[in-house]
Amino acid sequence: MTDLKIGVVGIPGKWSTEVLADALETRTGFRCVVDMADALLDLENRTLFANGRNLCDLDGLVIKKISQNYSPATLDRLEMLRVAEACGVRTFSSTRSILGLVNRLSCTITLANAGIAMPATCVTENVDDALAALERFGSAVFKPLFSTKARGMLVMDADEGQVPIRQRITEFKEENPVIYLQQKVRLSGRDLGMVFLGGEYLGTYARVTQTGSWNTTILHGGKYEPFEPDGDLIDLARRAQAPFDLDFTTVDVGLTDDGPIVFEVSAFGGFKGALEGASIDAASLYADYVTAKVSA
Repeated sequence: MTDLKIGVVGIPGKWSTEVLADALETRTGFRCVVDMADALLDLENRTLFANGRNLCDLDGLVIKKISQNYSPATLDRLEMLRVAEACGVRTFSSTRSILGLVNRLSCTITLANAGIAMPATCVTENVDDALAALERFGSAVFKPLFSTKARGMLVMDADEGQVPIRQRITEFKEENPVIYLQQKVRLSGRDLGMVFLGGEYLGTYARVTQTGSWNTTILHGGKYEPFEPDGDLIDLARRAQAPFDLDFTTVDVGLTDDGPIVFEVSAFGGFKGALEGASIDAASLYADYVTAKVSA
């Protein structure tokens, strides 16, 4: 037991938030779950209050979830937490690291610049150019720049006919001014979550579709299963997460006939998949890691 005061930024009542708060409370005797929807930033007085507590007085903050759904407002919440960091609060992962991941395009460009294999991707604000890219790909997934668990994603096929497809792309653009589309790849109903703590590999789980859905997320009926990757897969995932300098993350990897590809690197990582699919108690390991870092 220590006298450290380490809070968890997350969604009160959500399993991953609460299990991490439990693990930190076991080690420190202190519990604080922060909902950024209730935060008040006062720059004149250099304070950031939430739940009646000035977060700038804490020893550490673990950002498990910044908002229920991603949006540009998510970036604003991270900016507010930068004040606590500037006051000396150790933050896991750093706001700088997470800011580079919440926007899907930012994550994609960092991966591309690092030479990481990904699905063919086009980004445009022009419907005609998006249509041309779709025709080249044959089938593509249109993705919002701010979303999790495949929310808001649409699969479109070039052979649906010019008028309906142009209309669907136009409707997508009405909700998403920047059109981000990736070539749809054949995954045989499975993709991987590869888990890292402090840049070190912990293990891998698979997400397997049970419904025939094009995506494998648990939200769409997938389930977790164990998976043992080879050394090349682990190396790919390690290289993918390295540029982001995250304390805890999951790298989403797909296995295709042409070799493995990376879909994204998670800003926060998944505890439930790690536990149910790979028997990794990520909350306990992360709590040990954080308390050791803050104590050092």
